[in-house]
Amino acid sequence: MIFRSLAVAGLSATAVQAHLAPYVKGMYALNGAVAGVVNYNNEDVVYPLWQLSQSDWWFHGYNNVPDFPPADGDFLELPAGGSFTVEIASNQGKTSLSFNGAYTSEWPDGNTYPEDYNIPTCITSPNMHAQNQSMAAGTAFAISYTSTLSEVTPGNLVVFSVAYNTPWKRVQSYDVPAAMPACPEGGCICGWGWVPNGCGEPNMYHLPYRCKVTGATGTKAVGTPKPPVWCQDDPSSCVSGPKQMVYWNQLEGNNIEVSGYDNAGDPKSPGYNGNCGFADGAQNDIFTGGSVSGAKTSSTTSVKEEPKVATTTTSKTSSSTVAPSATSSAAAAAAPTSLLDMVMTGAMAMTVGMGMTAAMKTAATMLRTWNRVMGTTAATRNSSRVMAMIADMVMTAATTMRTLNPAMVMTADTVMIVDTAMTGVMGTTAATATTVAPTASPSNWF
Repeated sequence: MIFRSLAVAGLSATAVQAHLAPYVKGMYALNGAVAGVVNYNNEDVVYPLWQLSQSDWWFHGYNNVPDFPPADGDFLELPAGGSFTVEIASNQGKTSLSFNGAYTSEWPDGNTYPEDYNIPTCITSPNMHAQNQSMAAGTAFAISYTSTLSEVTPGNLVVFSVAYNTPWKRVQSYDVPAAMPACPEGGCICGWGWVPNGCGEPNMYHLPYRCKVTGATGTKAVGTPKPPVWCQDDPSSCVSGPKQMVYWNQLEGNNIEVSGYDNAGDPKSPGYNGNCGFADGAQNDIFTGGSVSGAKTSSTTSVKEEPKVATTTTSKTSSSTVAPSATSSAAAAAAPTSLLDMVMTGAMAMTVGMGMTAAMKTAATMLRTWNRVMGTTAATRNSSRVMAMIADMVMTAATTMRTLNPAMVMTADTVMIVDTAMTGVMGTTAATATTVAPTASPSNWF
């Protein structure tokens, strides 16, 4: 079943504990990293990486982000000597890449905050791992001059741009060195990184993008990067020249270790800032390699990377999204193809008449039933993704269905849709038990 989310009413409830990532054309897992699902509320890329094996943390491999490459011809364009812009957000639905930007604001979660936003104990909405902008650790983009993601390694992925005191606002620009040479045919692979400065779990973020340098005139290759070192107390000990991204607090593959406290009295946290020798802006000291022939603008022909299971969307943005008819919505709800589909379609229908709170209670009860059918291990393995998808669909359904019929209430037809969806998969007894779940006490939801 292909789910096309059509609105994000109440989306902040799913994203309040989500973290942040740059959304832009050329990213991997645009519209999600779930095979067969087109998710315009995609937040698969925002989850943090902590204490994982290298194959799991590298480019977000643990939830298969590398298996969902950009569409052919899509690149993150890097203008040599200029800057490029991304949208750092907690959810794709809070960017201009979904719903024509209807749910965006200056901030990553679509909400509004004061310019001097400050919470001494840590800002958690948006979840920026900082008390205020001055405490935002910094983020970076790196580049590897290969067109194949599997050929990228820590030893050929070079940091070329750093933005101090980020993430902060949604729209963020990064400077590109003027001497950046052109990418090979098929473009380059870029990576984005963020290591928060405490204020929560000491995790990191590491995501892939297909990119290309435009307007390139540089004739000197980037050099082989070295791991950064902590050098707050002695700037002369900072690594000069090309540097690797920061890989920290994982089970394997770390390239930096720190201990003790920084000059502010906080536990040391390596990041993309002066504490590890990164300058703000374009990293102009990275061109220590040999000469490259014939500077030119990279070709726009991309290397074909087959996704594990291709999705069937025809658009990367919401500009061509159309609402389904009431008839097609009812048909989808009445014929779930799996128990998970039942959970989502049942919750969608119930949201209209029951309200968000009651519908979420019911969704949780249905998920418990799914757990009993699948077994604890399988359910636990998928629970995070499932709950995110359920919450997404529940919250988008209300606006969609009310748009189709502004006067819609819990009519007999709606009850029939829910009953058919639940009974067809769970059986009459289980379905009856689930429909009365909204009256249960909160302690029984999970």
